[in-house]
Amino acid sequence: MVASYPRSGSTWLRFVLAEILTGAPSDFARVNDSIPAVGRHRHAAPLLPAGGRLMKTHEPCRPEYRRGIYVVRDPRDVVISEYAYQLALGRFTNRFDRFVNAFLQGGVNGYGSWQDHVCGWLDAPLAHNGDLLLVRFEDLRAATEATLVRVLGFLSCSADIAAIRAAVANNSIDKMRAKEQRSPQKASRNGRFVRNGSVGGWRELISERHLRLIEQYAGDAMLRLGYLDPDAATGARQSSAPSTLVI
Repeated sequence: MVASYPRSGSTWLRFVLAEILTGAPSDFARVNDSIPAVGRHRHAAPLLPAGGRLMKTHEPCRPEYRRGIYVVRDPRDVVISEYAYQLALGRFTNRFDRFVNAFLQGGVNGYGSWQDHVCGWLDAPLAHNGDLLLVRFEDLRAATEATLVRVLGFLSCSADIAAIRAAVANNSIDKMRAKEQRSPQKASRNGRFVRNGSVGGWRELISERHLRLIEQYAGDAMLRLGYLDPDAATGARQSSAPSTLVI
């Protein structure tokens, strides 16, 4: 499984992995065929050793999932991206203030709240027996090659640096947007599916009041993932935080 909460970067990872593993240029149709969503995976190509397949999901972790890559992103960036996406789809027309509340209470996309989704995957049995690889979107951006080598190692696939570099170059933000232009997605009608993939863009866009609210709901999960410094938190959290989970 290539899993994530929506707007966390798993689409980009799928594009890059598909290109590395198939040797063919990635576009939306090819990627959706080679690494399809759960429920559309019957004819997925065997991309992995011994005929293994890759499947995409945004679902909360299920007991039948045996092995997975879980992509996580700072929820402060996720909420901004999800807000723009839902506006483009026409599913949410209220102010950002109301959206933040709905996001934190699991009412915007059918997959629950960010914090429940994250903890559901991190606390699942496969996370404690070596069958879950946690990948931070921020690491994909800051240390792309090293992170992809780690992903390929987890998949028992060879990590050819030349192939990795070519796949990354062929799936830059500009090239991904060009691919979306050639193959419009649902959000393309009134916005973009491929946004700017920012890291830390929330610092210029989210108010202090919203930051306190996000920490109140999602602070424990943010601490587990290193997105919150306990010494710099705003003080909105009321419960003690668990120690950081390393997978």
